[in-house]
Amino acid sequence: MPTPTPDPFTLSVDCGGGGIKASVLDAAGTLHAPAVRVPTPYPLPPSRLVDTIAAIAQDLPPAGRVTVGMPGMIRHGVVVATPHYVTRSGPRSAVDPALLAAWSGCDVRAAIEARLGLPTLVLNDAEVHGAGVVSGTGVELVLTFGTGLGSALFDGGRLAPHLEWSHHPVRWGVTYDAYIGQPERARLGDGLWSRRVRRVVDGLRPVVHWDRLYLGGGNARQITPQVLGRLGDDVVVVPNQAGIVGGARAWALDAT
Repeated sequence: MPTPTPDPFTLSVDCGGGGIKASVLDAAGTLHAPAVRVPTPYPLPPSRLVDTIAAIAQDLPPAGRVTVGMPGMIRHGVVVATPHYVTRSGPRSAVDPALLAAWSGCDVRAAIEARLGLPTLVLNDAEVHGAGVVSGTGVELVLTFGTGLGSALFDGGRLAPHLEWSHHPVRWGVTYDAYIGQPERARLGDGLWSRRVRRVVDGLRPVVHWDRLYLGGGNARQITPQVLGRLGDDVVVVPNQAGIVGGARAWALDAT
């Protein structure tokens, strides 16, 4: 992997199921340009994602390194599985076998480094989000609410191996993604959906025994005040912008 210069600017890219956002940050995580957002294009083979990131980068200030957060199981910059980009037309649409094969084992980090000529870090999007908010003290869990459910676990600032809780059944035949994702929020309304958020939090509490839980993602701000008041003092709602801001801090993360 190319070696970054000391304290370089970071091109931080937050790839979601519905949109791809990016900005350039200094070492402290301060944005040096307004965030740019484009709709996630579908169908989305790896080459098109790389092309989209390169096109966004052309409209932003120069950077010395790149951080990309994307949905799914990412190990050492290689895609093990990704839920949305293997579909024909986006989340909840049919899986395209050709896209499934193209993404499985795809070295996204190498592809972006080759295209942009910059050292690149590729993580799960919730992990990048978490890098922007965790304190580095104790066990900290990050849950992001958007198209589906994202998660990242940290212990003393060290990033734990990723677990795809989003695909685990919260009850028979229903995954966390299906239970708490954006389609259900749109169907139920914020009140009933927020009660589901509380059930998710209450269910995970005895599993993780966190010191602090952070709720982020685009839908976290839709959790009702009544539910927020019942979640406990160890639960904090954080801005969705952390998904970009974390791009700078992610380089300092230690992984277990």
